[in-house]
Amino acid sequence: MVRQITKDSMYDAVAPDDFEAMIEVDRYNDRTKAFDKIITATHDHFWDPLDARYIDFSIPFDIENEPLIPEDFVPALQTKLVDEHLKGKERTRFINEVARWQLSAILHGEQGALSLSASLVHILKDQGAAEYAANQAREEARHVTAFAKYIESRWGKPLPCGPTLKNLLTEMVNAPEVYKKIVGMQMLVEGLAMGAFATFFKESNDPVMRHLMQLVMTDEAFHHKFGKIWADRTVPKLSTEEHNIVEDWAVECFQTLLFNLVNPEQMKDLYADFGLDWEEVMGAFLEAATDDERRKRMEEGTDIFRVLIKTLLNAGIITDRTRDVYATYVNMDELKAEGSSMVGDAIAEEGIDFLQKVNFGDQAESGYSLDKAATAAE
Repeated sequence: MVRQITKDSMYDAVAPDDFEAMIEVDRYNDRTKAFDKIITATHDHFWDPLDARYIDFSIPFDIENEPLIPEDFVPALQTKLVDEHLKGKERTRFINEVARWQLSAILHGEQGALSLSASLVHILKDQGAAEYAANQAREEARHVTAFAKYIESRWGKPLPCGPTLKNLLTEMVNAPEVYKKIVGMQMLVEGLAMGAFATFFKESNDPVMRHLMQLVMTDEAFHHKFGKIWADRTVPKLSTEEHNIVEDWAVECFQTLLFNLVNPEQMKDLYADFGLDWEEVMGAFLEAATDDERRKRMEEGTDIFRVLIKTLLNAGIITDRTRDVYATYVNMDELKAEGSSMVGDAIAEEGIDFLQKVNFGDQAESGYSLDKAATAAE
């Protein structure tokens, strides 16, 4: 028996093969209005990755001589072993191959979000919730196309998905439990992604990459709000036992991602291509990647794991049971004092202003607000 842990009827779910439940007569009268504003707002941030008016992937970048991202974003270069091994053009090639690996991971994550959204369409009984999930699936599909086109324009094809991310995405997509899908993908992975997109937007040396990140963030900001709606309507009503189940799932996902996402074992072939043994690199990582180093890195507002922790904290999922796990790396009181605004919201709003000008010309409204667009849903 699957334990759904839902407290609002709009998250009621059935088995993915129970189509008979979806054509019950009474179901057609059940439609929440909670997501209507988000669904309606989708035309404000429509974009087509195959239309150069929105983004032009033909704009060149000298990938042989120019690094796509700063060296600070390549953890291996912070170790003496790799730093001394790579010089000149090989160093630039290594940086850009790491960027390729990171962007490939994002591409695989977007495919995971697409498949997960589609799976929600099959199991959510409420028409409004199902329509939102279908709408998100459409937006995730254009992200898959966009990242695939960008990677093609710079390298030809993406790199394979790392085992840790592949296993986590597979578990989320195939999970029959709605809470695992929403906490895992809509909150954890989306929170992680917003931090990554904001970082790439801020620091990338490639204007096309920066523009791509902003366009994707115009959609992801709304996807993140879907997870917040679930948390607002569900978490306060959970029993202690139910809360512990959700909280423990979140901790498990967080630690899996923190300790394995950039683990050298995930990138064996990449290191081998540069004459480096991944196990030796792992040893160098263990010397450099201390809790003090992670804590210093997470002081940055766009750090992906800081954004992830803030997402869980604002959702009420972190309690005294697990607070110390996260407090090892961030000041939880400071994080709480930052409020509910999320990194990337301002970037996304600027992106929506751009899209409105492309889509509506002189009729475009200025000063678009994500909060106003989603107020009714919360």
